[in-house]
Amino acid sequence: MASSPRPTAVVLAAGLGTRMRSPLAKVLHPLLGRPMVGWVLDALDGTEAILVVGHQAEAVSARFPGVPVAVQSVPLGTGDAVRAALPLLPASGPVVVAAGDTPLITRGTVQRLLAAHQGPVTVASFEVADPTGYGRIVRAGGVHIVEETHCTPAERAIREVNSGLYVFEAAWLREVLPTLQPHPPKGEFYLTDLVGPEAAVVGGFDADDFLGVNDRAALADARSRLRRRVNRAWALAGVDFADLEGTSVDADATLHAGAALGMGVVIEGRCEVAGEVGHHSVLRDTTVAAGARVQAHSMCDGARIEAGAVVGPMARLRPGAVVEEGAHVGNFVEMKAARLGRGAKANHLAYLGDAEVGPGANVGAGTITCNYDGIRKHRTVIGAGAFIGSNAALVAPVRVGDGAIVGAGSVITADVPDDAIAVERSATRVTERSAERLRTRLRARP
Repeated sequence: MASSPRPTAVVLAAGLGTRMRSPLAKVLHPLLGRPMVGWVLDALDGTEAILVVGHQAEAVSARFPGVPVAVQSVPLGTGDAVRAALPLLPASGPVVVAAGDTPLITRGTVQRLLAAHQGPVTVASFEVADPTGYGRIVRAGGVHIVEETHCTPAERAIREVNSGLYVFEAAWLREVLPTLQPHPPKGEFYLTDLVGPEAAVVGGFDADDFLGVNDRAALADARSRLRRRVNRAWALAGVDFADLEGTSVDADATLHAGAALGMGVVIEGRCEVAGEVGHHSVLRDTTVAAGARVQAHSMCDGARIEAGAVVGPMARLRPGAVVEEGAHVGNFVEMKAARLGRGAKANHLAYLGDAEVGPGANVGAGTITCNYDGIRKHRTVIGAGAFIGSNAALVAPVRVGDGAIVGAGSVITADVPDDAIAVERSATRVTERSAERLRTRLRARP
């Protein structure tokens, strides 16, 4: 078997995660748009990673189609999990072992341990004020790790603890893993049993990097820490945040220097933002060009907002919405699979679905494109410079020509030619001195 040109990494992702109280495998719970174990894999960038899966193995492996998997059929501890990956390991070279439920681990942490690696095994450690729940690093009589359940009172007082991040030599690992002995009462094999006098322990790591997620409270804590870490990195790259704590930016989003995010903004999925996003707006898979503004309390999903465009406040852009340069989408306007041309405006209370609005057109308040006949969707085209009066209903498929005018309150069911005026409404009928007589008759009814 040939040696790997890069370090190998084994990610332990087979656990049940019963304390999560969730039908979803623990390592697939999302943090900023990425599964928990995805953050661990990202920290292992530069290695040849292997996932050890067990619970919901198919779902976990399907989420990472390019990553080789080893299956731990029965959960018999960390030593058994690494043993499941032996057939995939190279004959020699360093092998990083990391837990799939430690999403705060960083590339710097992994690289630091690899750089310090010596001998058959190297372990990362850190110190905590309260070591409850951790395996203790015991240095007396040669380095070894004692799990808390097996600690003496003196060992329980030790504050240097095992991080769960290791580097092994592949050849040595192949030799010693089969010698592990099971621990009663569950018959589990502990990877920590491989840490003996010949091991190197590298201390001084940040405890926050190794926060383990075993329940929903820890998941929320990890999400909060990741959010601040991600936001701080973007802020240092030139993005303006009104609030580092309360703004959420997914891992797959791209922000550009000069972008500005208001308080409570949520950026989900593959967004690209170079403009301004106002307070408490939510963007998902949306592009906001430099010079564009999304004003407060707007929701944009699968939209493209071009330079100089203004969206909101309180607008909703659904998938396929395009707001071209200099166009305005105002309060309580909804767009779906629609394009608002350069400089066009729909400033109030409108619905534009399956529509094409030409450059410079104006769509009045309360206007709707009636795009659905109960069976199929149909398209509305509004020409350049057209004017649509308030409360108009455009029954698709229909076209309003360039420069045409549609009178307020009209229901348009036929095409309107260029430069034409279309008005469809009944004449106003006024009967004087009749309102009180009508009210009297109504009151007299049984």
